[in-house]
Amino acid sequence: MVFGVVKSLAGFLLLLNFCMYVIVAAIAGWALNKAIDHHNYFNGPGGALPGRFSPVYFPIGNEATGFMVIFALIAAVVGAGSCLSGLHHLRVWTAQSLASSASSAMTSWALTLLAMGLACKEIHIGGRNSKLITLESFLIILSGTKLFYILVIHGGFFGGNHGSDQDTYVATAEPRKGSTPVSV
Repeated sequence: MVFGVVKSLAGFLLLLNFCMYVIVAAIAGWALNKAIDHHNYFNGPGGALPGRFSPVYFPIGNEATGFMVIFALIAAVVGAGSCLSGLHHLRVWTAQSLASSASSAMTSWALTLLAMGLACKEIHIGGRNSKLITLESFLIILSGTKLFYILVIHGGFFGGNHGSDQDTYVATAEPRKGSTPVSV
């Protein structure tokens, strides 16, 4: 019974994280599109770049906005991909699928933490609009829910009922009671 609860909780967290990563990707994509559309990088033939030129300048937000948006977009794409790997793990629930799911989840969590750190810096500086505040909020919430998802899949796996004895590649000297010995 506990095994079913763990898988259900992991599935709920997986769905929640996937939806939140899609929202983060949409808002970060909007901000990147707005920055590209409203910033004139080309000053004509022979034109010089302005003295304080920055390729990550964003017309919205503050100095940390460009970095946060770029890392949020990368974290959202990697996070959505890790949710697909997690979906496979929920379906199979073996040691091999745990390894791939956990590694992709930890990679996306690390990128989300990096984007969250930049969001905290942007909050500290101030001067941003409501869409950026929403993006910051989602990044902060995602860093917690992704960590909780990683803990749930590891706790559920080590809690028992994680597949058959064939999941391990360790050969034993004696066969277990009730099993037939394998001759090589």
